[in-house]
Amino acid sequence: MKTDFNDKQIQILQVAEALFAEKGFDGTSIRDIAKEAKINIAMISYYFGSKEQLLESLIVYRASDIKLQLDNLILEDLNPIEKINKLIALYISRINSNRCIYKILHFEFSSKKRDLNLEAFTELKKGNLKSLETIIKEGQEKGIFKKDIIVPLITPTILGTYFHFHMNRPFYENLLHLNTEEKYNTYIKTTLTMHIQQTIKALLTYES
Repeated sequence: MKTDFNDKQIQILQVAEALFAEKGFDGTSIRDIAKEAKINIAMISYYFGSKEQLLESLIVYRASDIKLQLDNLILEDLNPIEKINKLIALYISRINSNRCIYKILHFEFSSKKRDLNLEAFTELKKGNLKSLETIIKEGQEKGIFKKDIIVPLITPTILGTYFHFHMNRPFYENLLHLNTEEKYNTYIKTTLTMHIQQTIKALLTYES
């Protein structure tokens, strides 16, 4: 499956993403997407084939965005801890601003109603893991990070904290007085992100 899309394809993917998140995959028709995107149905079929293939492309489109930024992060002149902190901030920022796709993914993966071809998505996730491994290996070689790190569990630790917070949004809004969308998003960008960074740093580094 291709991982690069033209402007028209991106427009269709963004419209589909919003509709899938609002109405569900099964509740959204190709006709709905075409109407909202102000295009004809034939164009969607031309670009993506079926609705299932459109969903597969949407997942890859969002994953490709993070992969590119992680590739650039590896090349930055930062120490390993700064790179890990930036990686965490990147993950949380991208997920929080693209909640729609993760809502769709959660439903699709938990319901298993469709046999989606997610080979390209899996390859992108492997690439993301490789970027994380590169940063951690650099930190280990410099004596900053511990040797017994289970690298594949770092990402679920980062994402699990965010998703627990977001899935319990009403509780935390009341507890932390986050009574506006701006306050809620600012808290995620600052306090929650910093908490996750401190947690991961504690997992990776030697006790002082």
